[in-house]
This record gives sequence, C-alpha cells and structure tokens, in this order.
Amino acid sequence: MNQTLKRLVRRTGLRRTSLASARMCCERNVLTALGKRCPRETGRILCYHSIGQPLWGVNDVSPIQFRRHLELALSLGYRFVPASEIAQAGGGPMDLAITFDDGLRSVLTTAAPILTDLGLPWSLFVVSDWADGRHTWDRDVLLDWREIGRLAAAGAEIGSHSATHPDFRWLNTDGMVDELARSRRAIEDRLGIAPTSFAIPWGQSASWSAAATAAAREVGYTLIYAQVEELRPARTVARTFVTRWDRERVFRAMLDGAFDRWEEWV
Repeated sequence: MNQTLKRLVRRTGLRRTSLASARMCCERNVLTALGKRCPRETGRILCYHSIGQPLWGVNDVSPIQFRRHLELALSLGYRFVPASEIAQAGGGPMDLAITFDDGLRSVLTTAAPILTDLGLPWSLFVVSDWADGRHTWDRDVLLDWREIGRLAAAGAEIGSHSATHPDFRWLNTDGMVDELARSRRAIEDRLGIAPTSFAIPWGQSASWSAAATAAAREVGYTLIYAQVEELRPARTVARTFVTRWDRERVFRAMLDGAFDRWEEWV
C-alpha cells in the first residue's frame, strides 16, 4: 500500500478488512462479467461459513440468498452429493457438494433446516477448541459439541478445521502436528468419530505446504480440503469459496467456473 493510499485510509477511517471486502466485491462482479468460464469434468465443492451471522463479514451469506443458491443449482440440473464423494472419486460435472467451515451456530439454526427441507447432504469442519468454548466470541456465535453431535446424528459429515484455526504458514512441524492431532482426537473423544477429512484454515495456497500435508497424513487425515480451485496447494481437494456478494448472477458464473483461476485474499 503506497503512502497516498495509507493517508486516504487514515483520513476516511477505512480499515484493511473493509478495503479487502470492497476489493472482493469488485473482483467477483468483474469476473462475472468478463471472466473466462472453465468447463470441468468433475464435481464442485462449495465452501460456506455462516448463514445469517453478519459478524462473519464477507463469509456470511444471508438465509434468503443461501436458499436461492441451492434452488438455482437444482433448477439448473445439478445433483448434490457428499463432499467426500467428489473428493475421492471426482464426481461428474453436474455434481455439487456443500461444506461449512468454522462451526458457526447459524449452521444449526438456519442452514441445516434449509438443507433438510431440500433433502441435501452436507459437511461441517469444526475448530475443536472453539467447540470446547475456548474462544473470545459470545456463547451464541459458535456451536458446542452437543450441537455438533446433533448435526452428525442427522447425517452431516464431520471433519476437522484444526484446534485453534491458525494460519499454518507460521507453524513449525511440531505446531502443525499438535493442531492436526489435537483436533482429531477431540472430535473422536466428543463425538465418537475419528475424522479423516481436514479443511485448511484460511484455505489459500500460501497457507499450506508439503510439510503440512505430510503432517496431516501422519495423524490420519486422507482428505485435505483447500478453499481455492486451480491455485490450490498440491495434493489438496479443490473448493469454491462462496461469499456474501454472490447474488444469483454471480453464483451462476461461479458454477460455470468464472472464479476457478482466481484466488482471493492473496
């Protein structure tokens, strides 16, 4: 950021997160209008976070928009399958999967009823320390283990999103193993499920390395989900990041691959 822009930020009170949000909105609309579509032979896994929790910023999709996403995809002939099916076998070009990162309360209160109403499968990746209550947000922001257990009993696939949601680029090998193993152990202890899937916190290419992949394999994860398509780290599963800006026109372009060669937040 040059000095002129820094002065503008200070003078207008803009924060870096606000600038990043505005940039993301512009990028997605420009790519919708001008971006090259990327036909594919495999299925697509969508990455959501919260549904109707504005605290989560660009990651939050409104309940009305979420339902519209799903109904639009169904109207276009897409078939919804578990994320693991696409991750393991590739799926077909008209296969879609729904995943949620972080373990937010609105997944239970808002997203799950919509998904149940439409009869769609989905997956949830939880941050184990947050589920234990070790976080700084209000109690009604994040799911606890009892609530996660209810979702698992109702059919949701449960995976790990680490113990504390760090950026793995800043961890040494011991730190990586601790985050990966501690979360997997906590999920098994609390739910009786030994997860084999892991979603990378932050999910970008710079946030994951070959050493992190090796550590994840060592502790028992066989599927490692990114949050980007073509620019994802090697040996990870692609996912398409869905944001609050993705109205129906943008969402349709997303399904057509308009963002597959793009990476936000880098």
